[in-house]
Amino acid sequence: PFDRAAILTMDGVGEWATASWGIGVDNKIVLQYELQFPHSLGLLYSAFTYYAGFKVNSGEYKLMGLAPYGTPKYMMTILDNLIDLKSDGSFRLNMKYFNYCAGLTMTSKYFHELFDGPPRRPESELTQKDIDIAASIQKVTEEIILRMARHIRRETGQENLCLAGGVALNCVANGTLLREKIFDNIWIQPAAGDAGGAPGAALFGWYHVLDNKRTSNSIGKDYQKGSYLGPSWTTDEIEAWLESRRYRYHRFSETETIDKTAKALADGKVVGWFSGRMEFGPRALGARSILGDARSSTMQSTINQKVKFRESFRPFAPSVLAEEADEYFDLPVKSPYMLLTAQVRNKYRRQISDEDQKQTGLGKLKVIRSDIPAVTHVDYSARIQTVSRTDNPRYHALISRFKEKTGYGLVVNTSFNRRGEPIVRSPEDACQCFMQTGLDMLVLEDIILYKNEQPEMRTDKGKLKLKKQQRLTIE
Repeated sequence: PFDRAAILTMDGVGEWATASWGIGVDNKIVLQYELQFPHSLGLLYSAFTYYAGFKVNSGEYKLMGLAPYGTPKYMMTILDNLIDLKSDGSFRLNMKYFNYCAGLTMTSKYFHELFDGPPRRPESELTQKDIDIAASIQKVTEEIILRMARHIRRETGQENLCLAGGVALNCVANGTLLREKIFDNIWIQPAAGDAGGAPGAALFGWYHVLDNKRTSNSIGKDYQKGSYLGPSWTTDEIEAWLESRRYRYHRFSETETIDKTAKALADGKVVGWFSGRMEFGPRALGARSILGDARSSTMQSTINQKVKFRESFRPFAPSVLAEEADEYFDLPVKSPYMLLTAQVRNKYRRQISDEDQKQTGLGKLKVIRSDIPAVTHVDYSARIQTVSRTDNPRYHALISRFKEKTGYGLVVNTSFNRRGEPIVRSPEDACQCFMQTGLDMLVLEDIILYKNEQPEMRTDKGKLKLKKQQRLTIE
């Protein structure tokens, strides 16, 4: 989105580079420094993900979500033993503590001795130690990124920063970087992980190698179309598929669909929302989303336990009207890709009793901290998606209609999938997830399905099918 910018990439490992920085000017990129394997911020974070009992390359989000429940009491243990961190953000890991170079695990026996025990068994109960370790590695990660960013600003003199690599999906660290105001503007690639290598390679070839002219947007907006780059289905195509599978459904106009969905959300229903082209990247951005009412004190536990079937501590993000984000959150910029965290404004926070103030660890989950508790984490932060009328007019219209009914211009937004599964892509994927979870309602473009109207399902070789003897009326 910029004519000129500093560039910072941070991930597990590419070929050999694990982090790099440089400058982009017009249609050319010049990298000036690389950090190489095995010294890797991404792999350091993944090592702690493994030690906390979560799956590497997918559980890092869990570690980040767990961190606010703890205190970073192990931060100096990490900095004194595991990593030699320099003032410019470069570092070397003490490989004595890691096993990912030659073994089948991420951490070594010396790591386990340092932290007084073996890795947590997956799915076992989380202890305060596990929670504090998550808080500690999150703080270390933020410190490394801040040092890198300050060094790059000094060396390049650039006002703008572009971030990529899997570590750039750490929205908590991104929010910290934004608040430090090291750069005037920050842009984060929404598919910052390995998937972003595909468009990155194509764009590099087109501009840098073939020397085609590149123009940026004067207002700092990218040309990624909200990252809605995936497949889509028309209402007619969906209706034909539903009829062939004997689902009971209702077809409405777009206005009626939006109104009925907004009413369902206001009534506390959990809605599967399938609309337009699928998102490119790991975040659901209102095309393949599960939606709920942010005002509900039970919505987080309801979606976690009955729909997503995932850990209770994991927070949910708000989708908020872009023009009203500053009303609810201390967020001075747009966040269309859900890659920045910000604090809930004081006017929406609730006074916490002395007894609730004493809660520790996962006990903090019980405390209602704001008027929008379903999207308020225990440290009053929220991972925010700002929804613009330009990027997604239909989703914007839904949230606007919800505001007309409730007075609040934001909803809970989480990815449309069950735990351990990818985000749904097709109407068939959406229907299977709908029938296998506690979703109350499914919206497929301008078609609505209600759970209480669906017939009993049976499983046939992993596929959900309606019982053949049942005949449904299509309305």
